[in-house]
Amino acid sequence: QVQLVESGGGLVQAGGSLRLSCAASGSTFSMLAMGWFRQAPGKEREFVTSIGRSGSSTSYADSVNGRFTISKDNTKNTVYLQMNSLKPEDAAVYYCASTGPVGSNSYYTKQYEYSFWGQGTQVTVSS
Repeated sequence: QVQLVESGGGLVQAGGSLRLSCAASGSTFSMLAMGWFRQAPGKEREFVTSIGRSGSSTSYADSVNGRFTISKDNTKNTVYLQMNSLKPEDAAVYYCASTGPVGSNSYYTKQYEYSFWGQGTQVTVSS
């Protein structure tokens, strides 16, 4: 079992920045691939970004590419999502997700590929 706890959400003006954190416990963090997903009101949950177990491979949704950065600190059992140049359409509940232990440095972009989910953190962007 992997437990995930997100933090760092809040209210920010358009153009501003936020950094989300996701602390993991219950498994060997360096063996886990991680991802961030988001769900806006009335919409389905969607992929935002993901990172391989070592932190060297990443993937981004087109809508956030160039503005968001995912990083993974295997010494702190934490994955981060740095969000810059935020737009009102970025407002959503952001969820951290983890695979189980994986044998490669691949990243994963599909929700079904993740076994563990955090409770979510709200990001609100005012225009």
